[in-house]
Amino acid sequence: MKIAYLRGLYLVSCFLFFLPYLAAQDFEAVAADTDDPYFSGSVIRVNSSLVSVPVAATDASGREVIDLRIEDFRLAEDGRQAEISRLLESSNLNMTLLFDISGSVSYNFEFEQNAAIEFLKRIWKEGDAVTIISFDEQPEVRLKNGDNLQEAMWTLRQLKPTGRTTSFFDALILAAQLIEHSEETRQAIIVISDGADNTSKNSFASALMEMQRRNSVFYAINPSGAAVVRLNKGSGKGQENLEAFAKATGGGVFVSDNTGDLENIFSKIVLELRAQYLLLYYSLIQGMDGKFHTIEVSIPGRPELNIRARPGFLAVPR
Repeated sequence: MKIAYLRGLYLVSCFLFFLPYLAAQDFEAVAADTDDPYFSGSVIRVNSSLVSVPVAATDASGREVIDLRIEDFRLAEDGRQAEISRLLESSNLNMTLLFDISGSVSYNFEFEQNAAIEFLKRIWKEGDAVTIISFDEQPEVRLKNGDNLQEAMWTLRQLKPTGRTTSFFDALILAAQLIEHSEETRQAIIVISDGADNTSKNSFASALMEMQRRNSVFYAINPSGAAVVRLNKGSGKGQENLEAFAKATGGGVFVSDNTGDLENIFSKIVLELRAQYLLLYYSLIQGMDGKFHTIEVSIPGRPELNIRARPGFLAVPR
């Protein structure tokens, strides 16, 4: 009897010891088959889900604010106050560069290519990784989770415009699905495209849902220029697509009016990504219910600041 009691006590103590590690991720652990009468083999469900929220804060002049502390932030999920578990001011960055090589953006291709290479040079830090995907009528992974800057720049230099049709939604879904789930690593998808789509097998709604499932921030650079976006119906629709993806993830969209401002736009993205805060909190919901849950981030003591964060997340398995 004493031995059985000690065995049961040992199992409980082991579970309590590992619980903090288990609670940091979504999972259902099924106990192994066993003849032990004190371990029935029932399913243990730990529903705590760690959610990461990238946040950018800027002052009235548009400058990034980098002196905020965890106590400065407030976070609500579905209108209910949630406790912020951690704040990461500096963490590794996993980037995905999504490069349009179709006919719609081929006129300034070489300059866009060079600007993207300069962007990598400026933002790269040890421990970062980059995935490079080109797309025309279909997406193609050119580099996956590369951790070498020289290899990434070489990959970008090999890209050539094709003049073919555009499957932007297919490319975006592929980019999102390749993101390796890590709550403590910042994820960013940077797109160089006009956002137009004419041959995707997947829909805009499917691409938007895939973005809402991830913790990646979406940035886009539209090289078409403001006049084309305003006057051309197809370009205007493409810009609406880009803005919708950015809004869903707390990112941003930039329109390039000439080749000279591409480098300035990339510089803005570099500053924002490097100054980004990463808030971590445990979701208040129980399990993956398939619904969209809102997130609101505020800084009560600094009401003059502008805050950009993703508006919520879709609670489905990744």
